[in-house]
Amino acid sequence: MRRFKTQVPVWLSGVIVTITTITASINLETSNRAEATVVPQIPKTNPAKSIPIYVPQIKPRFCQKNLESAITSIVKNPSFKTARWGILIKPVREDKVLYQFNPHISLIPASNTKLLTTAAAVRIYGDRNPEKLASLRPLLSAVNRYSNNSKANSLLRRIGGQRAARNALSILGLDSSAYKQVDGSGLSRSNRAKPSALVSLLQGMYVGNLNKVDRNLENDLFYKSLAIAGVNGTLRNRFRNTPLKGRLHGKTGTLRGVRTLSGYLENTDYGTIAFSVMVNQRGQSGRRLIWAIDRILLQTARVNRCD
Repeated sequence: MRRFKTQVPVWLSGVIVTITTITASINLETSNRAEATVVPQIPKTNPAKSIPIYVPQIKPRFCQKNLESAITSIVKNPSFKTARWGILIKPVREDKVLYQFNPHISLIPASNTKLLTTAAAVRIYGDRNPEKLASLRPLLSAVNRYSNNSKANSLLRRIGGQRAARNALSILGLDSSAYKQVDGSGLSRSNRAKPSALVSLLQGMYVGNLNKVDRNLENDLFYKSLAIAGVNGTLRNRFRNTPLKGRLHGKTGTLRGVRTLSGYLENTDYGTIAFSVMVNQRGQSGRRLIWAIDRILLQTARVNRCD
């Protein structure tokens, strides 16, 4: 962080005194916090001491209502007039919803289907072969971080297919009517998922469920299998030089006219936030869809707890 020294004259009882102040450049990660800024104004004078008194201006915080308007302005952009959006954003340890837009719409999830496959695999291995859980690490990373389709389909077959996966995910708390899984990879356009289903999965794989079984190793394997923004995997070229570099773990999804991103991001006030952002729009540029998704998540990283 750079610091620049400035000389500020202060009139004290008719004598000019120079006070050295330090002005610090504030990076993007912390600029969303409320700050008291001294602004030169018409001074209110204390008659007894003749000392100018300056009134600080408080910059507005980026509250939930600001987040809602910011994201909605992206979703409602005329270029997305024919798009079908599904968005749900909420802290993993709270019932509070920070933003939602058609959270129960059923959309083509593309490779976000891999989240269903890997979460089911981790739970099944944890129940049946806990001693082999650690051996899953390279395979889970190949499927989630690098989006290997053949390995995803192979993993689904290994755990017993769609029925076995559905049973494991129901124990996790997923409603089987909230998604349709026809393969392990998400290549099929017949796959369907609701943002609410994926966020429910993400919450369950982060904080566990109510069966009192120790799931720390399983949750850790799942979390660390995801791509890291600006660092590796399918997110290595996204969110570089932003506050989300290294602070967003997620799974991308890409098909023609489909872009999705679901996962976790770290927020200063809310801690870990689970999110699912999905958009289906035939004929739209994939780059344009990715731009919009990334803007949505960068806005989410800024939100403050204002209540």
